[in-house]
Amino acid sequence: MAETEPGANRIDTTRPHPARVYDWYLGGKDNYPVDERLGQQITARDPGAKRAARSNRWFMQRATRHLAGTAGIRQFLDIGTGIPTEPNLHQIAQSSAPDTRVVYVDNDPIVLAHAEALLRGTPEGRTEYVQADVREPEKILDEAARVLDLGRPVGLSLIALMHFIADDSGAYELVETLVDALAPGSSLSLSAMTADFEPEEVRLGIAAYARGGVTLVSRSHAEVGRFFKGLDLVEPGVVSVKDWRPELAQGETPIGDEPVSLYGGVGFKR
Repeated sequence: MAETEPGANRIDTTRPHPARVYDWYLGGKDNYPVDERLGQQITARDPGAKRAARSNRWFMQRATRHLAGTAGIRQFLDIGTGIPTEPNLHQIAQSSAPDTRVVYVDNDPIVLAHAEALLRGTPEGRTEYVQADVREPEKILDEAARVLDLGRPVGLSLIALMHFIADDSGAYELVETLVDALAPGSSLSLSAMTADFEPEEVRLGIAAYARGGVTLVSRSHAEVGRFFKGLDLVEPGVVSVKDWRPELAQGETPIGDEPVSLYGGVGFKR
């Protein structure tokens, strides 16, 4: 089901891509020298960048455990999936309910190249991959509707994605469009960068990404909370990702008491 445009399968190795830089942070091998250089530049100024990537990944896992386990969500739409890093979202969700359906979405051809790893779900469930950009919400929804029943609750996952979309590029409107298309009882899991905890380190990181041609936006607690407008937030609300429901952790290693400059939260649509 992977959707491709002409030339979409060409991997641009001349510019860093957020999914590949994130892969480098996590110790993955699916990145290029240009991505490693940017990662090294950022970690030289902010040694906590790798910790933040790990903590963000664990937030996704905890949020999915809550949604698939306690909340009973059986369909997920994960936009900005990134390069597969086990356990992937479908593995966590299908371990709670084998019949869970998951649609992954990303715009990096290297993620498409590794999409097979995302499609190895349970026989009872279904996993599919769509190559698309979050700036194409109608396309994403149309493709997702081939697998998911949008008339039933869906867990929308936007993990470490919206800080690559500026306000004047319609960040809030994009999220609103996606949430509006989902049935009552659906959820939004979202994490996004903030400068509330480490303003200088985040400023330097934004500058490094900008030199690599990548837009990066930090948002305050109130600005991240705005993404959840009209939704009922799950306790403890919007908090640093390392502090969201730590009792749901499985297989996490200590990361220390230093700040993690990403807010995360989960909200339900009435």
